[in-house]
Amino acid sequence: MRSRREFLKLSGMAALSVGGMMFLAGCGPAPQGSGDAADGGASASGTLLGDGKTLRVGMEAAYAPYNWQVSEESEFTIPIENVPGAYADGYDVQVAKIIADGLGMEPVAVKLEFGSLIDALNNGQVDIVCAGMSVTPERAAAAAFSDSYVDDDIVMICRADSAYAGATTFDELADASILGQAATMYDDVIAQIEGANHMTPAETQPMVVENLRNGTCDIITYSMLSAPKLLEVYPDLVVLDMEDAFEDSLMPDNAGVAKGNDAALDKVNEIIASIDDEERQDMWSACMDRQPA
Repeated sequence: MRSRREFLKLSGMAALSVGGMMFLAGCGPAPQGSGDAADGGASASGTLLGDGKTLRVGMEAAYAPYNWQVSEESEFTIPIENVPGAYADGYDVQVAKIIADGLGMEPVAVKLEFGSLIDALNNGQVDIVCAGMSVTPERAAAAAFSDSYVDDDIVMICRADSAYAGATTFDELADASILGQAATMYDDVIAQIEGANHMTPAETQPMVVENLRNGTCDIITYSMLSAPKLLEVYPDLVVLDMEDAFEDSLMPDNAGVAKGNDAALDKVNEIIASIDDEERQDMWSACMDRQPA
């Protein structure tokens, strides 16, 4: 356990730097797709994803500001292929649009449960995952991941009137009922708090927040970058100002592709690297302002 005291800044933009990125090259069967890429995109067949024309982007579409569903089309959205009349917006969507443009493809979202995204990637249901997903050893064994295009961390949030609102150490959270999102690091890190009641995780972040709001749990784990907006919407919630912090809680946002798409992954990394810090910050700030309450 490492010790620190962090102040949660409203912008959180320091986490959007290009530095500290990781690259995990994939290897395995040949990539899907054949033929020439669209004009202006990847010209070699080895850099193709899917059919080389439509980039199917797997995401939850329920994890703002990374990705969420809307009913109206705008310059920020892409259609959700498997939800008629629906569109996806969010930071992941903006990055996916840039990746698709760099590949000479048209992006569409495929809405799936977070825990099924890697399987969907490997069975060909989607071509790439852009879903607020961080590479882990388990995921790296099943797919290949890009460099990070945003780095987040994990904070804990409770009601302002909670007995735990002033807690600064993990020891003070013994016996607290703590909830995170299923199949994510938000759930995994709770095991680091000895004596806490590690609750059965909720399927989505909105469900996590709802459980805190209705008193089902005492504390939730949550995105550091997304917390300011949550507190703006729910001023009766507070972020715990902890001296203790989770080990290995930094969460890069990595795009995932099926193993064997080495050339395509190289191209994706090249495109991600072309998004400078200012553009990343502008996109994140706009998504924070645009995300649903």
